[in-house]
Amino acid sequence: MTNAKKKTTKKRWVAGVTTDSTHPPPGLFTKDATAIASALASKKVSPKGPGSGMRMLTYFINRGGRGLSARRRDELEKAKVLLSKRIQRERKSAGHETV
Repeated sequence: MTNAKKKTTKKRWVAGVTTDSTHPPPGLFTKDATAIASALASKKVSPKGPGSGMRMLTYFINRGGRGLSARRRDELEKAKVLLSKRIQRERKSAGHETV
Protein backbone atom coordinates (compact mmCIF):
# COMPACT_ATOMS: atom_id res chain seq x y z
CA MET A 1 0.00 0.00 0.00
CA THR A 2 1.41 3.40 -0.94
CA ASN A 3 1.25 6.62 0.98
CA ALA A 4 -0.54 8.46 -1.84
CA LYS A 5 -2.93 11.20 -0.84
CA LYS A 6 -6.57 10.51 -1.50
CA LYS A 7 -8.35 13.08 -3.56
CA THR A 8 -11.54 14.02 -1.81
CA THR A 9 -14.25 16.09 -3.36
CA LYS A 10 -16.20 18.15 -0.92
CA LYS A 11 -19.42 19.72 -1.98
CA ARG A 12 -19.23 23.45 -1.60
CA TRP A 13 -22.28 25.43 -0.56
CA VAL A 14 -21.92 27.87 -3.46
CA ALA A 15 -22.25 25.10 -6.03
CA GLY A 16 -25.86 24.44 -5.03
CA VAL A 17 -27.09 28.03 -5.01
CA THR A 18 -29.52 29.06 -7.71
CA THR A 19 -31.05 32.50 -7.76
CA ASP A 20 -32.63 34.83 -10.23
CA SER A 21 -32.73 38.02 -8.16
CA THR A 22 -30.03 39.97 -9.99
CA HIS A 23 -28.97 40.12 -13.59
CA PRO A 24 -25.35 41.11 -14.19
CA PRO A 25 -24.53 41.54 -17.86
CA PRO A 26 -22.64 38.64 -19.43
CA GLY A 27 -18.87 38.99 -19.03
CA LEU A 28 -19.11 41.63 -16.30
CA PHE A 29 -16.69 39.87 -13.99
CA THR A 30 -14.01 39.75 -16.70
CA LYS A 31 -13.80 43.56 -16.90
CA ASP A 32 -11.65 45.96 -14.89
CA ALA A 33 -12.42 46.82 -11.26
CA THR A 34 -13.94 50.24 -12.02
CA ALA A 35 -16.37 48.83 -14.58
CA ILE A 36 -17.38 45.98 -12.27
CA ALA A 37 -17.98 48.27 -9.28
CA SER A 38 -19.90 50.78 -11.38
CA ALA A 39 -22.17 48.15 -12.90
CA LEU A 40 -22.85 46.41 -9.59
CA ALA A 41 -23.81 49.73 -7.99
CA SER A 42 -26.39 50.49 -10.69
CA LYS A 43 -30.08 49.95 -10.04
CA LYS A 44 -30.38 48.06 -13.33
CA VAL A 45 -28.06 45.28 -12.12
CA SER A 46 -28.69 45.53 -8.38
CA PRO A 47 -32.23 46.84 -7.79
CA LYS A 48 -31.73 46.86 -4.02
CA GLY A 49 -28.62 49.02 -4.29
CA PRO A 50 -24.84 48.64 -4.09
CA GLY A 51 -25.05 46.43 -1.00
CA SER A 52 -26.73 43.82 -3.16
CA GLY A 53 -23.96 44.27 -5.73
CA MET A 54 -21.35 43.68 -3.03
CA ARG A 55 -23.02 40.42 -2.03
CA MET A 56 -23.10 39.37 -5.69
CA LEU A 57 -19.39 40.13 -6.10
CA THR A 58 -18.45 38.27 -2.92
CA TYR A 59 -20.56 35.31 -4.05
CA PHE A 60 -18.82 35.29 -7.44
CA ILE A 61 -15.39 35.29 -5.78
CA ASN A 62 -16.44 32.46 -3.44
CA ARG A 63 -17.89 30.47 -6.31
CA GLY A 64 -14.73 30.92 -8.36
CA GLY A 65 -12.64 29.61 -5.51
CA ARG A 66 -9.24 28.29 -6.49
CA GLY A 67 -10.26 28.43 -10.14
CA LEU A 68 -9.68 32.20 -10.26
CA SER A 69 -6.26 33.34 -11.36
CA ALA A 70 -4.33 35.57 -8.97
CA ARG A 71 -4.67 38.48 -11.41
CA ARG A 72 -8.46 38.06 -11.74
CA ARG A 73 -8.89 37.69 -7.96
CA ASP A 74 -6.87 40.89 -7.41
CA GLU A 75 -9.05 42.79 -9.87
CA LEU A 76 -12.22 41.50 -8.20
CA GLU A 77 -10.86 42.47 -4.77
CA LYS A 78 -10.15 45.99 -6.12
CA ALA A 79 -13.76 46.12 -7.29
CA LYS A 80 -14.88 45.19 -3.77
CA VAL A 81 -12.87 48.09 -2.33
CA LEU A 82 -14.34 50.54 -4.86
CA LEU A 83 -17.86 49.29 -4.23
CA SER A 84 -17.35 49.46 -0.48
CA LYS A 85 -16.24 53.10 -0.76
CA ARG A 86 -19.35 53.87 -2.80
CA ILE A 87 -21.59 52.23 -0.20
CA GLN A 88 -19.91 54.26 2.54
CA ARG A 89 -20.37 57.51 0.56
CA GLU A 90 -24.05 56.76 0.02
CA ARG A 91 -24.61 55.97 3.68
CA LYS A 92 -22.81 59.13 4.71
CA SER A 93 -24.81 61.31 2.30
CA ALA A 94 -28.06 59.71 3.49
CA GLY A 95 -27.22 60.54 7.10
CA HIS A 96 -26.46 56.96 8.16
CA GLU A 97 -22.88 57.60 9.18
CA THR A 98 -21.40 54.75 11.15
CA VAL A 99 -18.62 55.01 13.70
